[in-house]
Amino acid sequence: MGFPVTYYCPHCGAVVELERGGYLADKSVTPYPLEGWAYADPAEAFEDSDGVHFVCGESDAPGLTWTEAVSDADDVENPESDAPCGREFYLSFVKYEHGREVEAVPESDYVVIGGDGPPSPRGPDAGPRGPDGF
Repeated sequence: MGFPVTYYCPHCGAVVELERGGYLADKSVTPYPLEGWAYADPAEAFEDSDGVHFVCGESDAPGLTWTEAVSDADDVENPESDAPCGREFYLSFVKYEHGREVEAVPESDYVVIGGDGPPSPRGPDAGPRGPDGF
């Protein structure tokens, strides 16, 4: 038997209602996936996954309804934006390994800073040169 549970998009506050099993425990709703969690589309059998991947206002499935409501919670990233916003967000369920709850860690983002950089660590002014050009 399923129960309707509501969540809101952390980007714009759009509220979605999802019918799901009452035995599932929610960990968090985040704008990013958690490292090590496997997410299912709401139209798939998400009860066997670690969470649900939503696209705000676009995800569609039996038992899923986008309401007309918009949350005014303090942690909504951009409450002034249009809702629904079409951005991704993630519902994560509590997950256990070896009988202990797994801690939530955001997926790593790798960023390249400054492009290729200088050809040597000396930078633009290497200072006076010694004998033999060193």
